[in-house]
Amino acid sequence: MTNFFSTLSILAAAEGDKVVEFSDGGTLAEFAWLIPVVPLLAAFAIVFWGKKLPQKGWELAVGAMGFVGLYGTVLFLSNFSQGITYEGSVNIAQLGDMAVEWGWMVDGLSIMMYFVVGVVGTLVFVYARSYMDGDIRFTWFFASFSLFAGGMLVLVSAANFIQLIVGWELVGVASYLLIGHYWESHENSSAAIKAFLVNKVADVGLFIGAIMMSVSVGSFRFTDILHAVEEHDGTLSQVAFWAGLAVFIGAMGKSAQFPFHVWLPDAMAGPTPVSALMHAATMVTAGVYLVGRLFPFYLTEGFAEEVRVVIIIVGALTLFLTGLIALVQNDIKKVLAYSTLSQLGYMMAAMGAGAYTAGLFHLFTHAFFKALLFLGAGSVIHAVHSNNMSDMGGLRKYMPWTYRTFVVASMALAGLPIFAGFFSKDEILASLNYASSNFSASVGGGSVATVVLVMAIAGAFITAFYMTRTVALTFFGEYKGHGEPHESPKLMYVPLIILGAFSVAAGWINIPGITSWFTDAVGARFQIVADHHATSFDVPMLVLGLAAALGGIALGWRIWMPDRETQSARDTFRINGLYPLLENKYFIDDFYMGAIVRPLRGPVARSVDWFNGHVLDLVVNGAGFMAAATGKLVYGFDQRGLDGAINASAGGAGKMGGLLRLTQTGRIQQYVVGMFIGAIVIVAGFVFFGQ
Repeated sequence: MTNFFSTLSILAAAEGDKVVEFSDGGTLAEFAWLIPVVPLLAAFAIVFWGKKLPQKGWELAVGAMGFVGLYGTVLFLSNFSQGITYEGSVNIAQLGDMAVEWGWMVDGLSIMMYFVVGVVGTLVFVYARSYMDGDIRFTWFFASFSLFAGGMLVLVSAANFIQLIVGWELVGVASYLLIGHYWESHENSSAAIKAFLVNKVADVGLFIGAIMMSVSVGSFRFTDILHAVEEHDGTLSQVAFWAGLAVFIGAMGKSAQFPFHVWLPDAMAGPTPVSALMHAATMVTAGVYLVGRLFPFYLTEGFAEEVRVVIIIVGALTLFLTGLIALVQNDIKKVLAYSTLSQLGYMMAAMGAGAYTAGLFHLFTHAFFKALLFLGAGSVIHAVHSNNMSDMGGLRKYMPWTYRTFVVASMALAGLPIFAGFFSKDEILASLNYASSNFSASVGGGSVATVVLVMAIAGAFITAFYMTRTVALTFFGEYKGHGEPHESPKLMYVPLIILGAFSVAAGWINIPGITSWFTDAVGARFQIVADHHATSFDVPMLVLGLAAALGGIALGWRIWMPDRETQSARDTFRINGLYPLLENKYFIDDFYMGAIVRPLRGPVARSVDWFNGHVLDLVVNGAGFMAAATGKLVYGFDQRGLDGAINASAGGAGKMGGLLRLTQTGRIQQYVVGMFIGAIVIVAGFVFFGQ
C-alpha cells in the first residue's frame, strides 16, 4: 500500500506566500477504502441471503448506506478543521510499465461526494422501505440499489482512470437494472436500454481520452496526470485538446448534457427512490465530478483550456433548452427530470467558466433539494396512484408534511434567499459575470461567457416559473383525482423533513464574505491554478437573479393559481410556436429514431441478419458438421481399433492365465517333479552348450 501525502503543490492551497498545510487524515483516511467496499458487499449479500432475512435484505442495504453516511460525515467535518489530502493504493497488475491499481482518494472533492452520497443515500434507502413495500422484486431492488450506490462510490474514490471506469460502468449496469425494474412494461425496458446505449456511445469518448492522457504521462493515476500539467509536460500538452474533449464527451453522457440528455427523462420509468438518488447524488453528477477531478487540466494554459469554451456552451444550452421543456410536462417526475438537466447545465457552465468551487457548490446544495423534490413527488404518487398532475390538486390539505417540504425544496431550487439554492446559484452567476471579462480572450471566451450569463439569468426565471406551476397544480385548488389521498407513512415523510433542513441550511457553509467553509475544504486545493470563487456578493448579479426568480414565481402564480373544474382547463397557458416545439422536445428524439435507430433496425439490421444467417451460420454449421464427422471417425477408430487391440490383449492375457492356472495344483509331489525335471534341463544345457 502506498500513501501519496501532499506530493503535489496542485493539491495544496495558496494564501499569498503561505502554503496551507494539509493533514493525511490518519486512520480515517487510511481505511476509507471501506466506503465503496461495504455497499458492494451488501449488494452481494442481499442477492445470496436477502430473502432469508426479516426485512428481506433492506436491513443490509440501509445498514451499508448508514455506514457510508456516518463515515462520510466524520470525514466531512474533519476536513473543515484541517484539510485532508491522502491517496492510498494497492498494486493489482502491470500493464507494460504502467501499474494497474485499486486506490482511494481522500481529499476535499472526494470527501464532499462521500458525504453527499452517504447522507442522501441513507435517507433515500430509509424512504424506499415503505415506498417499495409489497413489490414483487423487493429484495432484488435493494441488491441493485446497493450496487448502484457502491458503483458511484467506487467512481468517486478512484485514484486512477482504470478504477474510475470500473465505477463508471458499475453505475451504468446498475442504472439499467433499476430503470428497467418494472420490465414487464415494454416502455420501461425500452427506457433502460435507451439509457444504457446513449451512455455507451458517450463512454467511447471517456475511454479514448483516458488512454491518450495515461499513455502520454505513463500512468493511470490522476495525481501523475495533474503533476504533468503542473510541470507543463510537452507530451501531454500535444494531445491535451483532443484528450480533454474526448473525456468531456464521456462526462456529457453521464451528466446528460445536450444532446445526450435524451435518456434521463425516460429514466423516470424506474421506481421514484431510484430517480431521487440518481438525480441528487449518484449517476448524473458523475460527469461534473470527472471534470472537477481533472479541473487543472482544463484550466491550465497550454493544455485543454480551449475545451472550456465547449464545456460552457454545452452547459448553457443544457440549462436553457431543457428548462423550457419542463414547462410542458404533465408527469410530475418528468418536470423534475428536466429540472435536473437544467441544473446540471448550470454546474457544467460554471466549470467551463473556470469556477470550480461554484460548480461543485451547486452540485452539493442541489443534491439535497432535488432528492427532496423527487421523494416528495414519490409521496404524492404513493397517495394518488398517478404520476400526472391532471390527477392531483388540493393535496396540501391531505398531505401537510409532503406539501411543506416540497415547497421548501421548490424555493431552494428557484433560488430564493436563505435557501441553499440561492447561495450556490448566486455564486454561479457571479462567476459567469467575472468570466465575461476574464475568460480566455484568445478563444473568444469572454463574449461566450456574457451570452451564457444572460441565458443563466433567463434560466432562473424559467426554473421559478415551472416550479410554481408544479406546486400550484399539485397542491392548490381542489383534488382532481380518484380515491382518497393521504399523508405517507412516517418512514417516508421523516426523510423529507431532514432533507428539508438541509435544503435550507446547506448553503450557509459558503456565504460570500461571511463563511467560506466549503471553499476552504473543497475548493482550496486548486487556488494555485486560479480557480475563481466569490469572496463577496456580486450585488448586480444577486439582484438580477433574485428578480428573475421572483418574476417567474409571480407570473406562474397568476397563471396557474386560479382553479378550474379540471386540471387540463386550468393548465391552458400556451405560447404558439414555442409550445409545440417543446412538447416534441425539439424533435431530437425523432431525429435519433429517424437517423440512427430506424436505419439500424431496417437496412442495417437486415444486412446483419442476412450476414448472420448466410455467412456466419454457414461457417458455424460447417465447422459443426466437420467436428461431428471427425468425431464419428475418431469414435470408430477408438471402438474398432484401440478398443479392439486392448480387448484382444486382455483376452489373450486371460487365456494364458487360464492355461498357467492349470499348473498350479497345490500338490507338493508335482512341484518336486517339476523342479527335478527343470534341474535336469539346466544341467543338460550346460553340458551341451557350455563347450
